[in-house]
Amino acid sequence: MSVENLKKKQSVIDEIKEKLERAESAVVIDYMGISVEQADAMRKRLRDANVDYTVYKNKMVSRAIKDTKFAELENVLSGPSAFAFSYDDAIAPAKILSGIMKDFKKMEFKAGIIQGTMFDAEGVKAIAMLPSRDELISKFMGSILSPVSKFARTLQAIAEQKAEQ
Repeated sequence: MSVENLKKKQSVIDEIKEKLERAESAVVIDYMGISVEQADAMRKRLRDANVDYTVYKNKMVSRAIKDTKFAELENVLSGPSAFAFSYDDAIAPAKILSGIMKDFKKMEFKAGIIQGTMFDAEGVKAIAMLPSRDELISKFMGSILSPVSKFARTLQAIAEQKAEQ
């Protein structure tokens, strides 16, 4: 193998390592069966959510994940694999890819590591069903505000009733 080829491969490995160092999560999918138009639409949706989606050779990823928190993904690196990395919202890749899979009726999760925990394909699907952080905060705030609002309305009714007397 030529020195130039080795440098190119090492460059790809370094790129993958750099992404993994910053990533909150990495989800691996089997992306076969989608058209070019579908792939472009999927990439756009992922990009809009700040999810880095790339197809790498399994051998390159295998070398890059050694001695990282993503090393457990080694077991799913066979056949066609695409990788979705998120640097902000750890469950974003799973949620978005799950929606895309429902739309296209193609592709499958292989596995994922989300905030240091390994999930198989079924685990990634379950994570995708969880409400987002913003949704959870919104529900929590709603549950806090409901009794307070009810109490305020009760006090207002009592004040109005006393004012009428």
